[in-house]
Amino acid sequence: MRQLMVLLLAAAAFNADVSAKPLVRCEVTYAGTTHIIDSIINNNPEVDAGGAYIAEASDIGGRFRFKTIMLGKNDALTTIKIYVFYEARRQPVLLQEVKYEAPFSLSKKPHDLTGMNYLYSPPLGRELQYGCALLDDNKND
Repeated sequence: MRQLMVLLLAAAAFNADVSAKPLVRCEVTYAGTTHIIDSIINNNPEVDAGGAYIAEASDIGGRFRFKTIMLGKNDALTTIKIYVFYEARRQPVLLQEVKYEAPFSLSKKPHDLTGMNYLYSPPLGRELQYGCALLDDNKND
């Protein structure tokens, strides 16, 4: 019986995590400058299929573009997508696309969601670093 209570309390705590107002905070560093990029959940069902095209990417030092998309239904987070592009002369070139699926739990450290990532531009090997965490936006108000 005691084990059942512990399991129920753990499940309730986990559900509290995902029912919180989620926010993905990414720290993106290029050429010695760190950019903080926050993303909130998008509940628009029309964005689910084409969300990558609708969301704006952030410029990182004129060399890279970084985009995070959070998808959900009724404020329940279902998917997190991260895109990193290299700014080529003609058009941006996709360097990395990452997709995370539920279930999620809130991060305790700055890069808990993704770990630290290191990406390099094609021609000269310029380095971009990023790491993301899933936070409770209610605590950031």
